[in-house]
Amino acid sequence: MPKYVIKPNVYCISINDRTTDLFEGLWPVTEEGVSYNSYMIVDEKKVLIDLSKAFKGDEFFDAVEEIIPISELDYVIMNHLEPDHGGLVTTMRRINPNLTILCTDKAKEMLATFYNITDNVQAVSDGETLDLGTKTLQFFHAPFVHWPETMVTYDTADNILFACDAFGGYGAIRGAIFDDEIKEEEWEFYIRESLRYYVNIVAKFSGQVNKAIKKLVDAGLKIDVIAPSHGIIWRKNPGQIIELYQKWAGYMLGETEPGITVLYASMYGNTEAMMNAVVQGISEVGVPVEVFDVARINVSYILPALWSNKGIMIGAPTYEAGLFPLMVYVLDMAKRKRILNKKVARFGSKGWSGGAQKEVEELVERNRWELTDYFEFTGHATKEELTKGEEFGKKFAQLIKSS
Repeated sequence: MPKYVIKPNVYCISINDRTTDLFEGLWPVTEEGVSYNSYMIVDEKKVLIDLSKAFKGDEFFDAVEEIIPISELDYVIMNHLEPDHGGLVTTMRRINPNLTILCTDKAKEMLATFYNITDNVQAVSDGETLDLGTKTLQFFHAPFVHWPETMVTYDTADNILFACDAFGGYGAIRGAIFDDEIKEEEWEFYIRESLRYYVNIVAKFSGQVNKAIKKLVDAGLKIDVIAPSHGIIWRKNPGQIIELYQKWAGYMLGETEPGITVLYASMYGNTEAMMNAVVQGISEVGVPVEVFDVARINVSYILPALWSNKGIMIGAPTYEAGLFPLMVYVLDMAKRKRILNKKVARFGSKGWSGGAQKEVEELVERNRWELTDYFEFTGHATKEELTKGEEFGKKFAQLIKSS
């Protein structure tokens, strides 16, 4: 008996991955894990929506066979070709060479280059429908959410949106997969990992996210269930994750939280001591603050705070007449993820020469941020300089609070 039944004859095949340490070879999931969700509809025509990662093949195919024999599948719908969803397509075709793959025109081109598959591939147009017997599926192209070939599939009978990477999140499923079954103490984990997933994977394409949501709204879809390819299934309150995506997409336009993200690095403790003084000043104003040591915390966990908060406080020393290298890396990643419209201040120590501030100014200008103020000190900060740092933090917090 299949583990997860969404509606009569509609099933979820969720494969947990607690082995992969880096999602996309970049984002750490060692502690959180990740799930790969596929969906089966059994009607007069049998459909599998999205697949799984290749190294999970045995587990995946066993789960499919619990529902129907793979030989009876008529269609595989590939909403997105990335290998964590399409990695088993070649094996699937070897088991059942007669099934038809449904995807967008762009995906049809990419199937040939990614998987060397050209036969029995049918491109579906935007808004096209597929009659399964008692159920009808409708396809909506959603380019660059987050690859150019992406689409979503809508079950018109059960009002289910199979959203692939949209509305998903990191985190292996901890038993319960439906939002109404998640324990209250676990909600923070799933929301936090949905935001981290959004910023790591989707945020650069926030404009396309808003366009895709508008397309679904304009089509008049009644969405009772959102079934993504990673994370939990939203059936009690699917509007919650849609509202969160709209909110997170709005952060690109400057509709951010009145908080401050403090990024710091310290070689011998001098900048760290000043950071503590600066954070003390920020806290006195009552502005929310998040603090990250860029040398020890992976940028994956830093990006959500940079994305969400209005202010950025940079605390880093001069290193070989330039900015501390790992701080450069974080600021570069912020640019790559199109984290825009931020107010910035910077402090840091220097030794026999400066140079960090010049590089900060160049990076801030490149990132299209506004540098509001800075100060540097030499070597170990004096008591007077620490007091200045506290006032520096307070002044910046007041600016963020008023803006």
